[in-house]
Amino acid sequence: MKGKFIVLGLLLGGLLLQVNPADAQRRGGRGGRGGGGADTTRTTPAPATDTTGNPQNNNNNGQPPNYDPYANLPITYDTVSATGGPTISLRNDNAYEKGLVRDRKPLDYEHLRWDDALYAEKVWRELDLREKMNKVFTYKAVEDDGNQMFVAMLMDAVTSGKITAFADDRFTTPLTVSDVFQKTAGGLDTALVRDLNDINRPVGRTVTRKSFNPDDVVKIRLKEEWVFDRESSRMFVRILGIGLLKTEYVPNTKRERGTSSLFWVYYPDVRPMLVKAEVYNPKNMGQNRMTWEELFESRMFSSYIVKSTIDNPSNAFIRNLIDNDILRLLEGDNIKEKIFNFEQDLWSY
Repeated sequence: MKGKFIVLGLLLGGLLLQVNPADAQRRGGRGGRGGGGADTTRTTPAPATDTTGNPQNNNNNGQPPNYDPYANLPITYDTVSATGGPTISLRNDNAYEKGLVRDRKPLDYEHLRWDDALYAEKVWRELDLREKMNKVFTYKAVEDDGNQMFVAMLMDAVTSGKITAFADDRFTTPLTVSDVFQKTAGGLDTALVRDLNDINRPVGRTVTRKSFNPDDVVKIRLKEEWVFDRESSRMFVRILGIGLLKTEYVPNTKRERGTSSLFWVYYPDVRPMLVKAEVYNPKNMGQNRMTWEELFESRMFSSYIVKSTIDNPSNAFIRNLIDNDILRLLEGDNIKEKIFNFEQDLWSY
């Protein structure tokens, strides 16, 4: 009989140990030594957790952090070009016929043999479109072939797929149209479309491409090669590529800190387009207007040399070798003079 009481006592002790500590804490005010004292213990409820065990963010009306209230709204994409594209006149906008301009084709280059290339050097030069002689590059007008700014014409040819853009001046990495938009305009914008009768009620979302402003490009870089052909005993210069440069500014200021390359185009690929586009002539808008291809071949622009292969084993730009701006310009003139003197020293009088 005594053994039965001992077993019963052990069972009751085990049940007391399995009591929930929180319940024991809530009963502590009445079951403690203080007898009938009030319950002064407060418990804080545990935060809600998601499926991963992490606490949910209750700042979004009790919804998870990645909750999107507009997820079910229809999305439309604005496919209008950033440049607007060419707007062709429905009537002849001139007092004379200009149909032959659209039929022009570039003349083939004279073939240069490798065995006859007695001298060859590559030169990189920059055109500052803010200079007076280069103001024709920024002519702001719209004609049948679109915006007449040189940068806008080049961008339209690239974004329409007529010309392939490259990431480097050796033309090794072609860029897609999306890559060009990403580097020039900077991506996409998403805007809510609201009900006209209730502006507080969104009915959809529109994805638009950020617009590209041709005025932001104020410098163009040319890559060219100077070759002396001993068969014809003359110096040839051939433009190899055209690159657009984006000006970088010091944050929150208008002070320039350098340039970054947007993309490059292979100049022989661009010639068929340039030969059909006319250059703005501030003195005569008639028959004497030259084409962009004639402007580059005649070298009717102002530029300065920023890099060459002459005495440059490190393949560095002049700005990386010389700190002073004036000395950089003088070094560029020195490179130009070296090329000129080589041709002149081949002759004896």
